[in-house]
Amino acid sequence: MSHKKDDIIYSILKMIAESTGPVGSGYVRENLKLKGIELSEATCGRILRQLDTEGYTEKLGFKGRILTTFGMQKLKELENEQKINAYSNELKKVIKATGRQELLDILVARKAIESQIAKLAAKNATLKELKEMKEVLEIQQRHVEEGVSIAEEDVKFHKLVAQAARNRVLDAALDLIRQYGQLSPILEYIRLQVKGKMLYDHNKIYEAIEKRDEKAAEAAMIEHIENLMHDVEKYWDIIYSGQENSKGENN
Repeated sequence: MSHKKDDIIYSILKMIAESTGPVGSGYVRENLKLKGIELSEATCGRILRQLDTEGYTEKLGFKGRILTTFGMQKLKELENEQKINAYSNELKKVIKATGRQELLDILVARKAIESQIAKLAAKNATLKELKEMKEVLEIQQRHVEEGVSIAEEDVKFHKLVAQAARNRVLDAALDLIRQYGQLSPILEYIRLQVKGKMLYDHNKIYEAIEKRDEKAAEAAMIEHIENLMHDVEKYWDIIYSGQENSKGENN
């Protein structure tokens, strides 16, 4: 089978979700064929039965299958994975175009600004803002466990910390930096490649802010940004090493 299993399952769940009625193996086979996926009706039937077993679909007698609530959740997960895969190659191009030093310069600026933002947030954050930060971290934790992109939560968390600081100049300066292209997805992609731990850093920052410990919040943010800088350096070392090895093999 030349197509990945997850791609086939995604296509089947999506067609069932978009269908106006229950779907059978014949319908699945024909629709997969339109997508360039050639499977026998028997194979489609086996996949559908497996989806029943896993709780993603429910069979309605001889009418066919419908999606369960669990199946809708699975479809959303796979849709997110599809988006991540689609962005992956583009991100590689953006990372190369941006360059290591440019990324590091941006992070140096962020370290100077966000360390003071975190310090002020520990002093000024309201209970409502702390609750919102915690909720974002809970969503981020869930997305990490599901293998879903956390770039959106990364932006939200840092924005909430900036708002809690009550300093419009620092908030505006951070917004200006964050308007730079796809910085959050780029850093997330790099961290995935080098196994960085963004969620751990965010939790550490939140805990310091919650305790109203200004020095600890400042230190935690500095550590977080320096970890990002380390990940950028490590990523480029891996890429450079890979290129050197490739050249050696070709000689």
